[in-house]
Amino acid sequence: MRMIYQFRSKAGPDVIMLADLTKRIFDILDRPLERRGILTKEQLPSLITTLETAILKDLDERAQTKESGDKAMDSPKLADRLGQRAYPFLELMKQAKAKDEPVLWGV
Repeated sequence: MRMIYQFRSKAGPDVIMLADLTKRIFDILDRPLERRGILTKEQLPSLITTLETAILKDLDERAQTKESGDKAMDSPKLADRLGQRAYPFLELMKQAKAKDEPVLWGV
């Protein structure tokens, strides 16, 4: 059975993610992934910037790989763009920041 995380905030709709994506995002944010937690409104600005920077870096790396003619880009795993998968979570963090609300999660 795969673990699912649900992220909630009064500022926007819930976001549900599988553990693999959640772990990837939390590694980028340099935060431990626990069964339950909170991203406080004070933490959100720097977390948003960190995730946006990682998404831009991912896009840049993909562009460079594509230019070099690397056929690995055709593999399903590499086609799994961070920005596309992380977008709902990033938007929830932005909405929470705009409305001065925290983001809570649980399994």
